[in-house]
Amino acid sequence: MPLYLYGLIGYPLSHSFSKRYFNEKFRREGLEDYHYELFPLEKIEALPALLKAHPNLRGLNVTIPYKQQVMSYLDKLEEGAASVGAVNTIKIREGRLTGYNTDVYGFERSLRQFLKDKEGAIAGLQALVLGTGGASKAVAYVLQKMGIPFQLVSRNNKPEILTYQKLNETLMQDHRLIINTTPLGMLPKVETYPEIPFQYIGPQHLLYDLVYNPEKTAFMARGSQQGAAVHNGLAMLHLQAEKAWEIWNS
Repeated sequence: MPLYLYGLIGYPLSHSFSKRYFNEKFRREGLEDYHYELFPLEKIEALPALLKAHPNLRGLNVTIPYKQQVMSYLDKLEEGAASVGAVNTIKIREGRLTGYNTDVYGFERSLRQFLKDKEGAIAGLQALVLGTGGASKAVAYVLQKMGIPFQLVSRNNKPEILTYQKLNETLMQDHRLIINTTPLGMLPKVETYPEIPFQYIGPQHLLYDLVYNPEKTAFMARGSQQGAAVHNGLAMLHLQAEKAWEIWNS
């Protein structure tokens, strides 16, 4: 049994990057007593039993669909996670669980780099955020911080949120940054994508997909065909993972 155990909760977890990333990191840094494991939980209610079964757990990452549901199981929320309203990292010390959101850090750093590469792209920029789950909350928090106005887009009709059917040519032209926070396009369902009117996308658009596997999603490929600049979520993932490691060891 490893002395220090870390892991990922969510459902399903068949194509997670985290286990390979952290276990390679542990090998590289000679951390023999450290191990990272996947814990697919069909229901969040199984979390207390998981913690009891693994008293050597020092930290958890949280993914779809539990970034919001997990909050009621925590003893404390770090300020950023409380502001965002979603948790993707949990630090475990002496039976106490503290929730953090490292998606904010990872997304902001990678988005700034993406925009930096497109000289002058940020001037007058407005965004469409596709999806309203836990990841979209971190994205919205960063956009507010950066002063980029945005509209949330959902399949469901909700107050102050656009539906995909309402995305017309004017809205698409006005919102040059389009961010996919849904799992559409992720392995194994690589043929899926958010149903936006791609015919209104052009070289002035910037498409950011939080999905990282595959490297080029159907959303990104369709944007590229229209001349848009595209970016996947891999850099964000590396950044948020390293931030989580920093939190677990602080």
